Amino acid sequence: MSIGQILALLGAAIAAIGAGIGSSRGVGLAGETSAGVSAENPEVNSKLLLLQLLPGTQGIYGFLIAVIVLINTNVLGGAMKPVELFQGLGILIGCLPIGIVGYYSAVKQGKVSAAGMIMTGQHPEMSGKGITMAVMVETYAVLSLLLSFLIVNSIKL
Repeated sequence: MSIGQILALLGAAIAAIGAGIGSSRGVGLAGETSAGVSAENPEVNSKLLLLQLLPGTQGIYGFLIAVIVLINTNVLGGAMKPVELFQGLGILIGCLPIGIVGYYSAVKQGKVSAAGMIMTGQHPEMSGKGITMAVMVETYAVLSLLLSFLIVNSIKL
C-alpha cells in the first residue's frame, strides 16, 4: 500500500470518525434532555424526537464522504487504485471540512436542540421555533459536506 493510499483512507476515517463522534455526543445530549423534559411533560415526547435526531445527520454526512472516498479509490471494488502522494493528500484535505465542522456542528446542534426541548416542554406550541433554531446549525454541516464532496470528487485517480 502506498503513502497516497494510506492518506486517502486516513481522510475517509477522519470524515466518518469526526462527524460520527460529534453526532453521538449531540444526540446523546439531546436524548438526556428529552428524557428529563418528557418526565415532566409526557405529552410533548413526540415533538422532541425530531430535535433529538437532528444532531445525527452530521454522522451520516461524514459516512457519506468516507464511502465516496472508498468508491473513488476502488476499495469497495476489491482492488484499490494507485493513489499518488499528492492525490492522497488532496483527498485527506478534502475530508477535513466534514470531519471537523461535522464534529463541532453536531455538538452545538445537540445543545441548541436541548434548549429547544426545554422551551417545548414549557410551551409546546413553540416546538417549531426550537426545530428552526436547531436547523440553522445544520446549515454549516451541509456547507462542509458540499465542500468535502467537491474537493474529494475533483481529484482524479
